Amino acid sequence: MPLTRFTLRQFEAFVAVAERSSFSEASNQMGLTSSAVSQLVAELEASLGFRVFDRSTRHVELSSAGRDFIGPAQTVLRHLQMAESAAADVRNRASGVVRVGAPMVLASAVLPAAIKAFCVTRPKVIVRIRDTPVDELIDKVASGDLDLAVGPDRRTVPHVDTIHVFDSPWVLWCAPSHPLARRRQLQWEDLRGEQIVAAGRDHELGVAQMHLNAPEGTRVRPVDIVDNISTALGISAQGLAITLAPAFIAVAAAPLGLVMRRVRNPEAIRQVCIYRSKVRAVPPAAEAFYDFLVPWLQQWKGRRSLGRPRTRAETAR
Repeated sequence: MPLTRFTLRQFEAFVAVAERSSFSEASNQMGLTSSAVSQLVAELEASLGFRVFDRSTRHVELSSAGRDFIGPAQTVLRHLQMAESAAADVRNRASGVVRVGAPMVLASAVLPAAIKAFCVTRPKVIVRIRDTPVDELIDKVASGDLDLAVGPDRRTVPHVDTIHVFDSPWVLWCAPSHPLARRRQLQWEDLRGEQIVAAGRDHELGVAQMHLNAPEGTRVRPVDIVDNISTALGISAQGLAITLAPAFIAVAAAPLGLVMRRVRNPEAIRQVCIYRSKVRAVPPAAEAFYDFLVPWLQQWKGRRSLGRPRTRAETAR
């Protein structure tokens, strides 16, 4: 029997009458006249090929066939209500899955705190973090593998939108015992001859870009390149080398006891950005997370501004 022979209104009328054993009470619930409800039930019975109610002048009750059919009819309406509720959640950006990519430090030490705060008001939204190298962030957004990406500034492509969130100076990280730790401020020429470990191709290119026009004698080149910033920080913490990285990675460097020093003349600034597609429809849940994440990251950076002492509450966190 084709499903198109039924209407949801017929199911609503059938279930309403069955639950109240009254056409008049069902009509009040549905906002219809008793004759309209009776007509809906009659149309359903004609489509089904059997009577669903035994009627008398005093009362109405389910027929034997009606008792067998009431369960499936209630299930249909219950699933419809669930679908309507799910659609409302999606429409109101209250549910869904968000795929957000970020490099190691942001993915491990920053985004989880943002997600925890976001889910207080959007508990049905599931945010999945995807560990993504810096040089793959934009490509994955462009291809649709990610809804959003957070990371240092990169050269973008035409179909990806770049939203600048905050600036972070590129600084030196070294062990407290390193001679450079005794210097409050450094210039790039002070790093000549130092053992510098760079984390990933992105950091290597960043250092090279800073000194593209610098005289040969003042250029700084890494002596080793590792894949992950955690490895570079670990090497630096043992005093085996120093590393250069944006100041925002302090969340990973501070627990290792590393000392941060600004390097000036010139001071290199790294921008942290959010990337999203210009051409693909961003899911409503991802839009909600984006709207939350931009101010959250700015506040997070503000609480950890370079040179500002942390409050006791922040230290406890």
